[in-house]
Amino acid sequence: MKTTLLLFLSLLIAPLQAAELGDLDPAALGFSDTRLARVSDFVDREIKEGRLAGAVTIIARHGQIVHLASAGHYGVDDDRPLDTDALFRLFSMTKPITTVAAMILYEEGAFHLGDPIAKYLPELGEMSLLIDGERVPPHNPITIEQLMTHTAGLTNGWHIEDPVERAYRDAALQKSPDLEVFIKALSALPLRFEPGTRYHYSVATDVLGALVERLSGQTLEQFFHERIFEPLGMRDTYFNVPTKKTDRLAGSHLWDAERQQIVPMPEGLLPPPSGVTLFSGGGGLFSTAKDYWRFCEMLRRGGQLEGIRILGPKTVQAMTMARLTSEVRDNGATEYPASHLYPGQSFGLGFGVITDPAQSQVISSQGEYSWGGIANTKFWVDPEEDLIVILMTQVIGAPYGDRLRFDLKVATYQALSTLGSSSP
Repeated sequence: MKTTLLLFLSLLIAPLQAAELGDLDPAALGFSDTRLARVSDFVDREIKEGRLAGAVTIIARHGQIVHLASAGHYGVDDDRPLDTDALFRLFSMTKPITTVAAMILYEEGAFHLGDPIAKYLPELGEMSLLIDGERVPPHNPITIEQLMTHTAGLTNGWHIEDPVERAYRDAALQKSPDLEVFIKALSALPLRFEPGTRYHYSVATDVLGALVERLSGQTLEQFFHERIFEPLGMRDTYFNVPTKKTDRLAGSHLWDAERQQIVPMPEGLLPPPSGVTLFSGGGGLFSTAKDYWRFCEMLRRGGQLEGIRILGPKTVQAMTMARLTSEVRDNGATEYPASHLYPGQSFGLGFGVITDPAQSQVISSQGEYSWGGIANTKFWVDPEEDLIVILMTQVIGAPYGDRLRFDLKVATYQALSTLGSSSP
């Protein structure tokens, strides 16, 4: 009996062990080995032409990593060859993790998606709209689902021609010492739009992180570690990078429009990698490509990995459904690229979701869900092709961000030799 059990367990974990080794035959997973090399060719070209300092890419299918590669250097001022275990600032790729954290509590009965956020964060119960210089109450309260779909009426301070945006910028929410102070400062600011009427990318996921803290009685850092990172074996994902691992941090870069090149990020523009007490659910995490693959693999497998269940499969299905009405989606999509909604894309709970591949301007699949970070990190999970793709790099403000991500999609999909989600 004991021998049979051990054999069963070894078969259960074998796929992930094989994926970690990276010694698979691409043809067995429906890839052309020759064509798959174009992914590395694409990255090498971007580095050679000075648009990236370095990058790590992962492509996995049917739970097996078929491509894992690093190229370039840690930074334009750091000529060490980039390693596959380099640490990157995730920025907005933190958002799906925060949404998963909230949905863990949702499954435990802590709230309903339609609940007003003020039920749990009463500080936000009196937020008002600014109309013609006057503060007026909204017609409807902000709900938790609206936080997850960026339809809560909040904003982020990016469009400073608007007085509400200027108020957010001047409030410097991201300099708050913790999420309690963040919420208190946010409560004094006006809403940009009537809740539920418009998709508008915002600080909503930071508010969602504050909800997780309030409901769990833990900091977001503690909750992430205990409920997501430790169970999934994500040993390199942090709000605060341990001192012994800081040498693995990829350098951050900024696009210099005047010189038309990337330059090292000036000191003081980004939060430090340690000593952080404001746990930004919208953008505060550091991680590696392989750690983030484990998170994506949990989602691909319907909420579980290596026998550890984080979410139920029906919950993952619900999160990756397009939830915006046409009117709400189109209202916000006019702000592209600031909206971050590509053509043919809607939004679910924490993810962008492809609804019309023919309109997406690049090879895509129906139901593909994804997100990216401001430093041009990107991931997507394609249920139709049973595929996960991750790009890690660190360049902010580059005018070629969309093209970079689209080129990776072309390089990935052109390498497929068989289609369909069923395992070979």
